[in-house]
Amino acid sequence: MELFYAEEIAGGLCSLSQDEAAHCVRVLRHRCGDEINVIDGEGTMFRCRLVSDSQKSCQAEILEAFPGWGSHPYRLNMAVCPTKNNDRFEWFVEKATEVGVDVISPVIGEHSERKVYKTERASKIALSATKQSLKAAIPVVAEPVSVKEFIKASAGSTALKLIAYCFEDENHPRTSIKSALSKSPEAAKDVIVLIGPEGDFSREEAALAIESGFIPVHLGNSRLRTETAAVTAAEAVYLAFMD
Repeated sequence: MELFYAEEIAGGLCSLSQDEAAHCVRVLRHRCGDEINVIDGEGTMFRCRLVSDSQKSCQAEILEAFPGWGSHPYRLNMAVCPTKNNDRFEWFVEKATEVGVDVISPVIGEHSERKVYKTERASKIALSATKQSLKAAIPVVAEPVSVKEFIKASAGSTALKLIAYCFEDENHPRTSIKSALSKSPEAAKDVIVLIGPEGDFSREEAALAIESGFIPVHLGNSRLRTETAAVTAAEAVYLAFMD
């Protein structure tokens, strides 16, 4: 199934950008009168008919709309420290999008080896993965902030907030993501998962998170790379709801 993305939708028409139009017309050789499927990036898929087939900007008439197409029954914000190797973080963005995520928040920890992260390429990867996995909502890739800034900003959130880190604390024992979700079924419809860098969170960051309502969770006995832990956590949330 072919999907195209349109930022501009008005007056019963979807207008494809130059990149999307070129792929539609030059690569896939669609012409006026052909039916195509277009997503708006916010959750709706449109069945359309091409009414212009310029390679620079083609338009399609909306025939039918499908709200919530390819959606999942929860809202997930994955706050993850970008890896030193940028390809690994981009792999996480792609796979998390395929599984089901709503917001990807790059966060910079005290132990992070990568202190600067640009989001443009990650946003393009999220768009491609959205179309590949047959979804209509493109995850938002937020601008980077520090771990502590992210924790403080989420202090007033009613979401179920989880932090995966390696330090064991007798006062705050870790649980599995599945158990945390099952104990708070209503809050679990809106979930934040915080994943640290290669050197894990600092004890100060972990303490601040717990003080701010984050629940310590583990991802099993294996020691996982940052990007593997992030995908594992995203899939744990997905599977909990699919079950």
